[in-house]
Amino acid sequence: MLEPILYRDGDIALTGWLARPVGTSRAAVVVFPTIMNITPAVMAKTDALSNAGYLAFVADFYGEAVRDFTHAGELAKALRADVDGYRRRLRAALTTMASLDGAAGLPAMGIGFCMGGQAVLELARDGANLRAVVGFHGLLDTARPASAPIIPRLLICHGDADRLVPREQVLAFWNEMDAVGANWHFHAYSGVEHGFTNPNPPPTGGPITYNASADRQSWAAMLELFGEVFDARRDG
Repeated sequence: MLEPILYRDGDIALTGWLARPVGTSRAAVVVFPTIMNITPAVMAKTDALSNAGYLAFVADFYGEAVRDFTHAGELAKALRADVDGYRRRLRAALTTMASLDGAAGLPAMGIGFCMGGQAVLELARDGANLRAVVGFHGLLDTARPASAPIIPRLLICHGDADRLVPREQVLAFWNEMDAVGANWHFHAYSGVEHGFTNPNPPPTGGPITYNASADRQSWAAMLELFGEVFDARRDG
């Protein structure tokens, strides 16, 4: 069961959700949810992270309940309109996670779904000191492209039929990452549409199409990357 964690971004009261592993945590992972904010699918992924040995903290984008997909779009548009404000909101989640009991000294990772996939990339572009970042069917565009080296290793898991992320955006992202020497992997799943990790699409709408194979493969790729990051740390 996830534990609510109250935190703030300036005057905005936010509620995150924490899942703790049994035993010692391998790392701390901040989870950025979809445009709908926390959903049953995101909660399930957060539980899966804790079962794999990670302390997992779900961020809150808005600080208020989302009524439906249209309302979520309005909230997201307002949040992302100010790049500095958007990144500050994301940083507030990282700061909160680092302050949690048992998180001190743990390596930090970040993952995100849909809008959350964009969020973790925004943190990477902003110089966040994360070991690895993984985006699942995330948006790749940004109002402020990277202009300095990216610290974390990047894994992007993308549905090639995602209508929200056309190939021009994919190519622009590759070029952006190459320009700053980022260490990135990009997994594209043919015929797979947006939201492929969510088996329970929201009843209020949204371009979500679950794909069980892409869901399994992308999650396994994330765990493999996390393990490789730890192996590299031990070897180095």
